[in-house]
Amino acid sequence: MLLCWMQTIKDVFENYKRMLNGIYDGNEAEALTLLVISEICNLSKAKIKAFPETEILAEQTSKLTDILKELKTGKPVQYILGKTEFYGLPFNVNASVLIPRPETEELVEWALESVSSFELAVGNILDIGTGSGCIAIALKKNLPAFKVSAIDISAEALHTAASNAKLNNVDIQFINDDILNQKSEIEISNFEIIISNPPYVTLHDKTQMHANVTDFEPHTALFVPENDPLIFYKAIADFAKTHLPENGFLFFEINESYGKETVDLLADKDFKNIELRKDMSGRDRMVKANR
Repeated sequence: MLLCWMQTIKDVFENYKRMLNGIYDGNEAEALTLLVISEICNLSKAKIKAFPETEILAEQTSKLTDILKELKTGKPVQYILGKTEFYGLPFNVNASVLIPRPETEELVEWALESVSSFELAVGNILDIGTGSGCIAIALKKNLPAFKVSAIDISAEALHTAASNAKLNNVDIQFINDDILNQKSEIEISNFEIIISNPPYVTLHDKTQMHANVTDFEPHTALFVPENDPLIFYKAIADFAKTHLPENGFLFFEINESYGKETVDLLADKDFKNIELRKDMSGRDRMVKANR
């Protein structure tokens, strides 16, 4: 009689930790394993931690093994699973879009705080370089009376963003265009808020980045020329000068190495009330200004 050995949750954690050693540190590997088991086995993270001797079905073990093979290549777990969460909302993700980051949630929170403090009840919002649509969708979900539009150079990214708008039951106008070489006419002449997390990674920055970013995430959404790292900020600021009303808001996520330069750029273009804000890690990551 053949005995079939069943893997337990504890076995999976040990196997993932061993196989991912050198790619992720211990804490990262544990967090990844917890996420994958929760997704594949449909178990809460609390239950996974509380009952490590729980046996896993053969079909689930097979899926966990396949995912581990992909993780060993450095492929981000969000791309493997095809989804992630941003600002408490579900999002589809794939290789055509950047994976939403926690610091971008802080940018969204800052924009929402500003709308609340200025008691703006209705208006127009433009997200430039929308990618997965995470900023635009999170803002629309929390400001349903506002009309939200979003631009991206990538048709594939806009297809993903549109699927995410449908997933989250929001109506957003998506526009396929390049802010550096704008061709389409935008229907709305003025926006109360223009917000962007544009490409800002230099080639020098690239050498410091994890391969699971540089090898898998879309380069058009990441990198800028070494000799012109603020190229997108210049173009967006110029656009904002003609499309923001007096006291309209401009929000940027920025390269932490260019905080002062970004502030100076906006000051040179006559923006006011310029504020540089650090993220939860204490890095210069966000700028707010008024026209």
